[in-house]
Amino acid sequence: MRLIISAGGTGGHIYPALAIIQKFQELDISTEVLYIGTHNRMENKIVPEHNISFVPIKIYGFSKNIIKDLKNCAYVIKAYYKCIEIMKDFKPDVVIGVGGYVTLPVIMAAKKLKIKTFIHEQNSIPGKTNKFLSRGVDGVFTSFKDSEKYFSGAKCYFTGNPCSDNVNSLKGVSKTSLRLTVSKKLVLVVSGSLGSKGLNEKLEEFLNLTKDQNYEVLFITGEAGYSEYQNKKFPSNVKVIPYLDNLSAFLKSCDLIISRSGAGIIAEILASKVPSILIPSPNVANNHQYYNAASLEKENLAFLIEEKDLDSRKLSEKVGSLLSDSDEYQKIKNNLNNYKQISSSKAIYDIVKGEIKDAK
Repeated sequence: MRLIISAGGTGGHIYPALAIIQKFQELDISTEVLYIGTHNRMENKIVPEHNISFVPIKIYGFSKNIIKDLKNCAYVIKAYYKCIEIMKDFKPDVVIGVGGYVTLPVIMAAKKLKIKTFIHEQNSIPGKTNKFLSRGVDGVFTSFKDSEKYFSGAKCYFTGNPCSDNVNSLKGVSKTSLRLTVSKKLVLVVSGSLGSKGLNEKLEEFLNLTKDQNYEVLFITGEAGYSEYQNKKFPSNVKVIPYLDNLSAFLKSCDLIISRSGAGIIAEILASKVPSILIPSPNVANNHQYYNAASLEKENLAFLIEEKDLDSRKLSEKVGSLLSDSDEYQKIKNNLNNYKQISSSKAIYDIVKGEIKDAK
């Protein structure tokens, strides 16, 4: 199979794309992959590090600046014609867009050339690019069951998020590797790869309130926030680090996770079967983190606290209550254990393979 995949801008788009590529190559060793991404975002560095052929295109996200947007229209058109040339040369069997504005000219070019096209939506509320591109693609893969309603007329497949495969394929990491106590329960507090200043400030008081509690807290600030917290004195049961390379594997060693509710971390929480308190970022497009978290809360798979309602003392009381073998905690834990986990990347592979076979 010859696959072109495109995703860009954030890890929430890039890592699901990488998981899909890995599964396609695993199930079909003859798979040839070409990744099309932006010239100046994360994928420009991350993708080549995975020994995947990468072609950058110059394109920017639209804003409210009319002059910049007019210039970007020209970049989109130029990128569209470049993608057509790339596809004529590479001759893909399928093109998959996994999110980000870079996928716009890629999927449009593939549709023009009548190549099989699919898109994957990580969030419960789809972004503008995916909503636009869903018209005319051969299929839309969704991470949340209730996302179908936003893709009127499109053929939708509930596949989950390929990021969940990262957790399922990894061996757990011992708490001792971080000098944490095996016999004590562990609360993981993580606010994203780059951290969140507003959330970190609200969580600082919570950390100080954990003094003398019979559980430990691992606070991952994000690289951008670490300098502010590395020299502060927290209770002895609190450990502060900037990031954790093997976070996906470490989730299984935790008893409770306090986190934002981006699509990637949600997928990994569901796969790890660990109860969580989700605090959505209010500063994202379409407020999609709130709807991600609300979708889990609705199914009794997580707890939701909006940032505007976040109170350190109430959070401390909530954590203490949950970790005291409460019925509330056990109910969430049981629901997570009973949650039917889809092998997301394999589901996507099977659908794509079937569509290609039927077309021949």
